[in-house]
Amino acid sequence: MKLLVDERDMKFVLYEQLRVQELCKFPLYADFSRETFDLIVEQAGKLAERTFYPSNKKGDEQGCRFENGQVKVPESFHEPYRLYREGGWLAMSDRPEVGGQGLPVVLSFACIEMLGAANWSLLMYSGLTHGAAHLLQEFGTPELQQLYMPKLFSGDWTGTMCLTESDAGSDVGSLRTRAQRQPDGTFKISGRKIFISSGMHDLTENIIHMVLGRIDGAPKGSRGISIFLVPRLRLNESGELVDNDVACAGIEHKMGIHGSATCALNFGENGGCTGYLMGEENKGMQIMFEMMNEARLFTGMQGAAHAGSAYLHALQYAKDRVQGAAIEKMKDPNAPRVRIIEHPDVRRMLMFMKSSTEGLRALLYLNAYCIDRVRASETEEEKELFQGYVDLMIPICKSVGSDLGFRVCETAIQVYGGYGYSRDYPVEQFMRDCKVASLYEGTNGIQALDLVGRKLSVKHGQLFKNALRASGEIMSKVRENFRLRDLVRTYDEAQESLIHLTKFFGLKSITEEFIVPILYAKPYLDLFGEVVMGFLLLWQAHLADRRLHEIYRDQGANDEASWKKLLLENRSAAFYFGKIASARFFTNQVLTLAPGKTRGIMNDDKSPLEVPEEGFALG
Repeated sequence: MKLLVDERDMKFVLYEQLRVQELCKFPLYADFSRETFDLIVEQAGKLAERTFYPSNKKGDEQGCRFENGQVKVPESFHEPYRLYREGGWLAMSDRPEVGGQGLPVVLSFACIEMLGAANWSLLMYSGLTHGAAHLLQEFGTPELQQLYMPKLFSGDWTGTMCLTESDAGSDVGSLRTRAQRQPDGTFKISGRKIFISSGMHDLTENIIHMVLGRIDGAPKGSRGISIFLVPRLRLNESGELVDNDVACAGIEHKMGIHGSATCALNFGENGGCTGYLMGEENKGMQIMFEMMNEARLFTGMQGAAHAGSAYLHALQYAKDRVQGAAIEKMKDPNAPRVRIIEHPDVRRMLMFMKSSTEGLRALLYLNAYCIDRVRASETEEEKELFQGYVDLMIPICKSVGSDLGFRVCETAIQVYGGYGYSRDYPVEQFMRDCKVASLYEGTNGIQALDLVGRKLSVKHGQLFKNALRASGEIMSKVRENFRLRDLVRTYDEAQESLIHLTKFFGLKSITEEFIVPILYAKPYLDLFGEVVMGFLLLWQAHLADRRLHEIYRDQGANDEASWKKLLLENRSAAFYFGKIASARFFTNQVLTLAPGKTRGIMNDDKSPLEVPEEGFALG
């Protein structure tokens, strides 16, 4: 997994911070152990490094091709996908009765990070497939499940999510796709969808689309939307696959993820497209959110995966690249040239990337762990509590993961300098591939509205209160560590700013100035994400500090000079010291800004709304 994922940090989050091995105490995961988890992570790493990664650059250069109504994926994708499918990776965290292995979700996220860092475009074909299979499992009829679900969970067929239309992107309620009721209980589907990831390709024989549409006579807007299973090839009464009148009108030519087929699809051009209702009529949006939530976490991991690999590549480059003299000898033309990792500004950029990727990894893994706790809960109260954590964090994971992931990729290019802007090095592709994560599965502005407009109001703010209580229990232990006292003070100020702003939003939302929380929902989400990441990094620092001083004690290092010497000789000590440094950097450089950001939002500045359109620029 060289230059793909920091495996040591991955295991720190899994085993030292989240202690996922303790999931094995629950009956649901009793058949597993840490040894099993380590073996699976090792095998996923080999698949990522040996097959996914070598196909990435080739796939980016070749891209997808649209020929005679068919879409061809890069040739280099076929063999890795076959190995991925035959290895049962798609359903690793699903129940054995659907062909899965029943492993914890958090472990699957660790594997997703590795495979996604190696080739996100390729991994996308399975990502939405898993969402479609899960949707069918939850809302499909037994007949539909029997016909289509096994092939989805195995990866023999792939799946999609079809929401977007040319005039109905974020405004899904304006969609025009039509569903006409048929005497046999099926529906004739007609309409056009755009920006459909994996909408048509030659990786698998069949593709199962989950399509939003409106049944004739249904209410306007999102209240009248239903969801339908629409196979590209339909199974007839004889069990044969027959054409279902789903055609690809073309593929998008994109900035990045060139190996992912992004298609425009026409349903029912010839009047022969059959769809099958999923769940209840007019409940399509609620049902689709089941799939979208999974897709949003998947997208957050896209940002984290690209960021992690971009950081490792930049770090390696900084260690190898010789340029300029040491800062204290800059005026000496005869001074020896040094590696750029010795330059202060490069060090600052590396620390930004390091702390960001470590915080993102912890954020995404924590959410996956909470899903595991929902699944393993033995009481409804515990299940509801952990589901609340998941619901609250989903928009944060998606938005912060994609935005911060892009910034890390951008910074990696800066470390490389002009070479990073060329295709001779992989970081420019990481940035191109990462950018779309802030756009699809609901733009990050939509995520902010979800957080402010929906999640904060659940049970009068109970999700937020529960999260504060849970983090407070952990922070009470961190506060006992006198070596982190200054960081804790800064964190407490940032958290108090977030609480103050949340109450401010709550009051504004019930007045005529309800527009203020909407206007500043995205900056609020960003601040929320920074506080959450600050908490996670401080938690890590507390664990690392305790372990570091155990190493000092065991090695007989009892003063500052012996500590510094040990850090140069002992890789474990250096790792734990680095964890504390990440928390210190993030706290001092990011969390210190929280009070100012809060004041900025609470100033009630409505200038973006008050300025006339002509005031934005001269015509």
